[in-house]
Amino acid sequence: MNNAASNVRFMIRLSVYYPATEGASFDHEYYSQKHVPLCLATWSSEGVTHEIEKGISGPYVAAVQFTFPDMETFGAAMASEGTGAIQADVVNYTTITPVMQISEIVG
Repeated sequence: MNNAASNVRFMIRLSVYYPATEGASFDHEYYSQKHVPLCLATWSSEGVTHEIEKGISGPYVAAVQFTFPDMETFGAAMASEGTGAIQADVVNYTTITPVMQISEIVG
């Protein structure tokens, strides 16, 4: 039996989506210039990348994807002391309840 497969480490993606909601507000400038940088500073680790999206058409007004090199790095980021401050900061840029998805990147 080949043990190489058991040593494979998949990248992990945290996607956060903000559904278009009637009457809701979303401050794209605050989000891209303050909130996401707060996330990056808090979860700083080699190999963590991100992409911010501003919705043009579709069910979301905004989204962000953070990619972590492995589940261990992701777990450490989520357990870090500053993650609570990240969650508390949401009220500073939106009235939308975000939808989160954690994925394993397989291809």
